[in-house]
Amino acid sequence: MKRIIVGVTGASGAVLGERFVRHLLNGGHEAHVILSSSGVRVFGEELDAPLGDSFPEIERNFRKRYGNPKRLLVWPADDFAARISSGSAKMDAMVIIPCSLSTVGAIANGVTINLIHRTASVALKEKRPLILVPRESPLSPVHLKNLLYLAEIGVHVVPATTAFYHRPKTIEEMVDFTIGRVFDLLKIEHRLFKRWREVSSAE
Repeated sequence: MKRIIVGVTGASGAVLGERFVRHLLNGGHEAHVILSSSGVRVFGEELDAPLGDSFPEIERNFRKRYGNPKRLLVWPADDFAARISSGSAKMDAMVIIPCSLSTVGAIANGVTINLIHRTASVALKEKRPLILVPRESPLSPVHLKNLLYLAEIGVHVVPATTAFYHRPKTIEEMVDFTIGRVFDLLKIEHRLFKRWREVSSAE
């Protein structure tokens, strides 16, 4: 079992975060989820699933989507005293999915406004895997410079794009391709998409 911190920001693409957490839990892993205030709003708008206004409501409604498993923990975005804010917390990696470009800018410049930024900073200082899944187009020179800097210091950047060689037929299949690439970086086995020129054992 791996313990993964999952940041869900206000970038469009709430389905990425929703399905990423779902696949983590289905695989037997532990998910520590932080939703930014904008992430909560976009989650409600894009998935037609309002989470509420207060943190107790947000936590309750988010957990209900997954059947309230013990391996799912939701943390307030403004709680800088949360256990996961410390480098002493035993976490395996952090994934921000979807990752807004303002979040990218904050991480690249060491700015800590919420718990997502803080835990990303901890991942960097503890040299733990940090994976960002940005969802924006087009990208400005500022975006590209920030992403390049983070990539140069070891952060994995996985744009929310898909391939088409596996002939996806649904939005979920397109989303799962991106999630599968993140799982590859986390060294988590999966069957979320058919790999290039992959031949099944039955063939």
